[in-house]
This record gives sequence, structure tokens and C-alpha cells, in this order.
Amino acid sequence: MGIFGRIREGLKKTRSGIMGRLESLFSRNIFDDNFFEELEEVLIGADVGVETTLEMVEKLRRLVREERPGEADRVVEMLKGLMLEVLGEESSGLNLAAEKPTVILVLGVNGVGKTTTIGKLAGRLRAENKKVLVAAGDTFRAAAIEQLETWANRAGADLVKHQQGADPSAVLFDALSAARARGSDVVICDTAGRLHNKTNLMEELRKVRRVVEKALPGAPHEVLLVLDATTGQNALAQARVFNDVAPLTGLVLTKLDGTAKGGILVAVARELNIPVKFIGVGEKMDDLQPFNPTEYVDALFSPLT
Repeated sequence: MGIFGRIREGLKKTRSGIMGRLESLFSRNIFDDNFFEELEEVLIGADVGVETTLEMVEKLRRLVREERPGEADRVVEMLKGLMLEVLGEESSGLNLAAEKPTVILVLGVNGVGKTTTIGKLAGRLRAENKKVLVAAGDTFRAAAIEQLETWANRAGADLVKHQQGADPSAVLFDALSAARARGSDVVICDTAGRLHNKTNLMEELRKVRRVVEKALPGAPHEVLLVLDATTGQNALAQARVFNDVAPLTGLVLTKLDGTAKGGILVAVARELNIPVKFIGVGEKMDDLQPFNPTEYVDALFSPLT
């Protein structure tokens, strides 16, 4: 199965949720006020977001009024075009440093799939013949280090770890020192998703970022936030909070294969203006895919049968 096929398969629930209703709506071939009101309901129900939906539907209403298309297929293409206006048509790749190592800081609350994302990202980079080192900076969550070590081994990446409860900043400092000594191309740094003590998580992340910047001027080169697509609008709220603490360079949307509300990607792109760099559409190592807006929209609107 090719990349498009995997994305299409991974978006099966989303496609069923959106396309099931859209196919019925468009099959009437009547583009009146009722059509646009129902379209708003479908898109908002798919977590596209109220503001984003109202803006897109108003633009579509205007285009339909001006062009007066006779076929539903043409209106579908108009809607796809408006989604791509929001998402952009080009993929946004990783920012790689001019001089190695590239440092990627990975953020996210517990349960979003951060550990598996790091493992899969390490696997992708290893497949590109890059020497990868993973830093086990989530020292607070029980079993986080062991889980990350399992994924690093699967990916063929080096791992730097301390004992559970150690200072995360010390782990990352040691990892960057090791990366320089070993000639690593990329360092992927895990961070805590919550803390067991009274220390504020956001303050801890600020400290981690300062230590990384001090240890390697210019780093981190990427600050990726992992979001669980099944949490819908809550993902937007998380992104705003994390972005205030450590300005984000990209987002990773996981568990898209587990939700009928994959429209959250469109809401995130419009309301945060932070590029989605990867999407997770399954559990396998290669199910973390670079986000291609055109492929995503085409897969979303592909026929159910």
C-alpha cells in the first residue's frame, strides 16, 4: 500500500463521519441556504472549528453565487480548494541545522502518543541513514524511560538516560554532549508531560529549553508539539499553552485513525498558524507520515466505497 493508500485507510473513520453526510448533502445538487447551514453543521461536527467553518462556508457561498456551478463535483472541488487555502499546499519538512547535530525538542501532555512519535521519528531518520540519539528527558513518569528505550532500540537509535526522578535538564545536557562526541546527526529530546511534584510543568519546560540553548547555541532547531487528534478542540487549547512557553515550530497530530473528527487539522492550521509536520495514522513504525495537505484533503474527500 502506497503513502496515499495508508493515509486514506488511516482516515477511514474521519471519512465515514464527514463524507457520509457530505455525500448525502451534495447529492441533492441544490445549493441553497439549507445546504450551507447543513454544511456548517457537518464541518463543525468534524472539529473544523466554528470560526474556521463560518469563514470557509461564507467563502464557498460567495464562490457558488458567482460561478453558479451546475454539478456537485465542482462545489466539492471548491470546498477542497478552500481547505487547502487554510492548510497550504506544500509539505513543511523538518528544520535541519546547517551543522550537526540538529536538536528536536518534543513536547506534549501524557497520553498523546509522544513516546511512540519519538520512536517512529527516530525510525524515519535512521531510514535516511542519519545517526540519531534519543534523550530520555521525561524522568517523572513511571516506565517512560523503559518505553522510550524499547522504541530507540527498534529504531536503531542511541539513547541517553538517567534514573527516574533525575533532573530532565541534566539528561538533555548530557545527551547533547554525547551527540557531539559521537557525531550524531539528530538529537530527539523527550520532555515531561506532567510532574509528580509541585513544580509547574511549564516552568520545567522553560528551564529545559534554556539549558538546551545554552548547551548548543541555536538549538533547539525544532520544537514539536504532539497532539491527540481524538481530543478535538482541547488540542487547540493545549497548543496555545505550550506555544507560550516554548515557541513551537511544528505540530504532530496522532491517532487520526481513531477519530471521526479529523477536521481538527484544519482548525489547528488556521487558528494557530503553526505547520502540521507529521500525522499518525496507525501503530506501525511507518504510520507516522509527513503531513502533505493535498494528499490529506484528497484522502478525506475520496469516495467511501
